[in-house]
Amino acid sequence: MSVARALASPRRSGAGVAPTRKSKYRPEIQGLRSLAVLMVVSYHVWFGRVSGGVDVFLLISAFLMTLQFVGRYEQNRPMALIKHWLHLFRRLLPAAVTVIAATLAASYLLLPRTRWLDIVDQAWASLFYYENALLQSRAVDYYATDHSLASPFQHFWSLSIQGQVFILWPLIFAGAAFLAKKYRLHYRILLCYVFAGVFLVSLVYSIIFTITNQAQAYFDTGARLWEFALGTLVALVLPGLRIPRAGRIVLGWLGIVAMLSCGILLNVQAAFPGVAALWPTLAAASIIAAGQTGSRFGVDRILSTGPLVRLGDNSYALYLWHWPVLVIALAATGRDHAGPISGTVIIVVAMGLAFLTTKFIEKPWREWQWPEANRRRSFIAVAACLLAVVVPLTGIQVQQHLATTAAQAAAERNNPGAQALLPGFVDRSDGDAAILPAAEQLPADWATLSGPCTGGLEPEDDAIRDTCSQSGPSEDPVRSVLVLGDSHAQQWLAAIGKFGEEQGWTVYAMLKGGCQVQPATPELEETNPDCKSYNDAVAEQITRNPPDAIMVVGTAAAPSSPAEVLTPGLEESARAWTDQGIDVVAIRDNPRFDFNMADCVVTKGEDSPDCRPAQANLLAAESPLAALDGKVPGLAFVDMTDLICDGTYCPGVVGNTFVYLDNNHLTRTYVASMSSVFGERLMAATGWKDQ
Repeated sequence: MSVARALASPRRSGAGVAPTRKSKYRPEIQGLRSLAVLMVVSYHVWFGRVSGGVDVFLLISAFLMTLQFVGRYEQNRPMALIKHWLHLFRRLLPAAVTVIAATLAASYLLLPRTRWLDIVDQAWASLFYYENALLQSRAVDYYATDHSLASPFQHFWSLSIQGQVFILWPLIFAGAAFLAKKYRLHYRILLCYVFAGVFLVSLVYSIIFTITNQAQAYFDTGARLWEFALGTLVALVLPGLRIPRAGRIVLGWLGIVAMLSCGILLNVQAAFPGVAALWPTLAAASIIAAGQTGSRFGVDRILSTGPLVRLGDNSYALYLWHWPVLVIALAATGRDHAGPISGTVIIVVAMGLAFLTTKFIEKPWREWQWPEANRRRSFIAVAACLLAVVVPLTGIQVQQHLATTAAQAAAERNNPGAQALLPGFVDRSDGDAAILPAAEQLPADWATLSGPCTGGLEPEDDAIRDTCSQSGPSEDPVRSVLVLGDSHAQQWLAAIGKFGEEQGWTVYAMLKGGCQVQPATPELEETNPDCKSYNDAVAEQITRNPPDAIMVVGTAAAPSSPAEVLTPGLEESARAWTDQGIDVVAIRDNPRFDFNMADCVVTKGEDSPDCRPAQANLLAAESPLAALDGKVPGLAFVDMTDLICDGTYCPGVVGNTFVYLDNNHLTRTYVASMSSVFGERLMAATGWKDQ
């Protein structure tokens, strides 16, 4: 029998024919779930790697969903999408809500407040199934080896993609059912064409996206659709396959070996979810296709054993629990990875929590009959689950907003920031004044300009257009000042932007993270080709539309070390610009640390010696910029070190203001408090006249 005839045989082309097949329980699939979750958990906890187990989960979910909807069509039952979605999310949400709520509570008790803004944002994203998009927008490194710094909700990325597909796939099934009935088409064959198209388009997109930007592609829904489509195609084609038992035995074992070896043999970190992800998904498809062989030599005999089946029943909860337990345990103990013993404890704890969650929350809620009576009751049940997290999350954000608003109302008196280091300063702040910005808001306290570059300042090159921002007038400014460099140049936008607006200047910036301004060299092209091409595009833009002045960070401080050096190629770059008649201003870098200064203040207090390291251990005794003094006409220097450090120490808090938002970046709030002094020193160094 051909595959096409086999696909059509369960049902004739028209509707209304009684089904000839009934779905059967597949215990080996539960066992397959067990292996997949064990791969995920063990690789995350012990090896800090990606295993391919998540890809197996995605395929299985699509396989089972396809059986469900095809069964409805073949039994002439309505698709009932609203009822399906309500029932589905009523089953998925209780365990997820439990983990989200528990993780929020544990984070509040054990993690620094500096991480709360991100944790709250990701809790919302996890609850409403857009965590993958949030991580993608923030360019999160899923493969970072220090899991203690990761979000405890990061693993919800796969559940978010799954939730999105759980909305999309039923719409496709229902649309195909409508077309099949209206035009008397074979439902399974129609679905095969549809999902084969989805598979091919998504796989090509995934391969291209993975090659060009693997970190972004990892979280992209479109780059993962082919994995679901493959699971659907397996469910559709399987009835038409007639594989001898011996062949199925071999197929099953080949699938198991391939699946378990994926994370060991493949460099998953650099290849997923492109063509390399075919390895675990095709392996899982082989195991499913092998099915129940009835042979004592078949892999299904092992997968169908009681312990694996029972673990499969708890696999969803185990996946939910393992990551937050790992992250919070590492953060609480100050470790960046789990060892053999601590990792075993983490896995045992996660398994225990998964068992309790499944038995006392997920299963009772799933078996509760009251919501099954009608859609209104189902909706109430789903809403009740959501409110269990929505209420505390809303309360947290409202409390944070009220506290921040109250502190900012008195900021002029209570939070002088860098002004406290000026000679003759008199402290008039309240004794119980809050430190600004609020610790929860620190990760977002980055300096920015008011909007994108417009008019003549808008770059023609796409590579730099999106990185160009601007404050001040677009036409006929008193002076145009361009800020170039990486995140350490971005910090100073809070000072130059504010001062420039007061002077009637146009201040604009072209900034790229991790990309210092330096001349093109073979070494740069080899080590950072993106930076080299970006700097080339910026150089062309400057030649095409030169500013009056360019501002860069002229030195690079070393973490917790006085090994401060000039920015590579500063003299050459400055000379090239001044030859074009452009003034150049080089700012001395701020001290950097080998620990998170903001977390130090939050956890140990601003007066702790750990949060007040000696200035002599952080910066060179003399600014490296002095070596260029007088060598390049038109090159001026600005040093704000005396408003960051007090001459002896470099504290984490000055004038009731956080100086740092992490281990090396100044807060926007603190830099803004230096604005007036920064402006005075800038004018004095350059010889510019006040306007």
